[in-house]
Amino acid sequence: MRDIRRALLEADVSLPVVRRFIKRVEAAAVGKLVTQGVRPDQQLVKVVADELVELMGGARGGDEPLQLVSAPGPVGEAPPPPVILMAGLQGVGKTTACGKLALYLRGKGRSPLLVACDVYRPAAIEQLIKLGEQTGVPVFSLPTSSSPAEIAAAGIREASDRGCDVVIVDTAGRTQIDAAMMAELQAVKAATRATETLLVVDAMTGQEAAALSAAFNEAVGITGAVLTKMDGDARGGAALSVREVSGAPIKFCGTGEKMAALEPFYPERMTSRILGMGDVVTLVEKAQRAVADKDAEEMQSRLLAAQFDFNDFLKQAEMVTNMGSMTQLMRMMPGMGGVTDRQLEEAEKSFKVSKSLILSMTPTERTKPELVASSPSRRRRIAQGAGRSDEAVVTLVELFAGMRVRMQDMSRLMKIAGGNVGQMTQEEMTSIVGAKKRVKKGLARRYKKPELRKCVDADESQRLAAEDQARRLFAVASLAAAV
Repeated sequence: MRDIRRALLEADVSLPVVRRFIKRVEAAAVGKLVTQGVRPDQQLVKVVADELVELMGGARGGDEPLQLVSAPGPVGEAPPPPVILMAGLQGVGKTTACGKLALYLRGKGRSPLLVACDVYRPAAIEQLIKLGEQTGVPVFSLPTSSSPAEIAAAGIREASDRGCDVVIVDTAGRTQIDAAMMAELQAVKAATRATETLLVVDAMTGQEAAALSAAFNEAVGITGAVLTKMDGDARGGAALSVREVSGAPIKFCGTGEKMAALEPFYPERMTSRILGMGDVVTLVEKAQRAVADKDAEEMQSRLLAAQFDFNDFLKQAEMVTNMGSMTQLMRMMPGMGGVTDRQLEEAEKSFKVSKSLILSMTPTERTKPELVASSPSRRRRIAQGAGRSDEAVVTLVELFAGMRVRMQDMSRLMKIAGGNVGQMTQEEMTSIVGAKKRVKKGLARRYKKPELRKCVDADESQRLAAEDQARRLFAVASLAAAV
């Protein structure tokens, strides 16, 4: 329990929240029967996981995070469209979150309207208009001399006239909580009769998220939260604090700079990631969004024929890039909790090097990897064209050979392919290029020094681990697309 307490505090969870969480875990764990075949420490992990899910809002399953029900209108008139009020401090990414949410709702078949009520921050209205152009969502605004409540009320009338079925109101923020901001939010909420009041919180806020949530909830009564910048190096302690203090669930989290980088927040999935168990469901959902049906069918046909060349390798790299950052995808894979940041950096670097080398090949070389494996002159030309070393081409061939074997193994497990159809085996490709490997200049001298040998071995193990992670990630992406 001491280790758990320390881990939560290091993740910037508020101290009172940590204490209450620890008490609940102790109460749930003491006296609990250990399932046969499971160790007590494994049983404790299950208890911690259940309590984490409960702390972050409980298992939601496939429920839609937003409850978009219109408030009743005047007698004899059609009800106005439901309103989502976005609140938060300045600099947390509130305006960008409005654009992302609008794009998310468009993908769900809704017709949103963005309303610009931030009349204080310079260029805030222009920013929202620009985001509306990017997402194809109309934006309503009035001169900055108008009050935010007037703009919001006029925006709802505009939405009814346009036939929009949901309104997203971007409110003004401050660098810190003050009475004027809260009074203004209350006026806007009264004018719009908002269905959802979402507090936008920076994931790097840390322990301050608790006080922030309490203040906004007391003033305007938030119905949920949106966590931004979840792709940063913050460990998400704000996620635990917001729910525990306000009682409102976290509904969305921003996972990148792209407008499509907004995901519904599922407590059970986030708990699985926190405990290093992966998140295969979200990984497959990302693959479904990133891979077109035509590309998936083409990839499946190549799997059926047990064919895989450098062109497919390049397509896989682009597909993985479209699915998100390397770090995010690796954390979603089961068993990847122990992967270090350095290994992820090396794998990311390996992707970029591999892409540059493949682009330096001729069309024939891309379709026949064996030509590259068996020809030192081709490898030298490819390396020079990409501005890389000969060893980088050797590494690419070995990486490709290992990955193709994994693809064939998976296809056999899925019973969708029946052999390698005359392709060169991994051992053959590796033996050909391995015989041509050269020791880097100065490396032989370093090997002779015992104190430096450990450093070289450590670097080599990091490189090999990174290459293995790259192969695994490519293989998972291919399998998701094929399925």
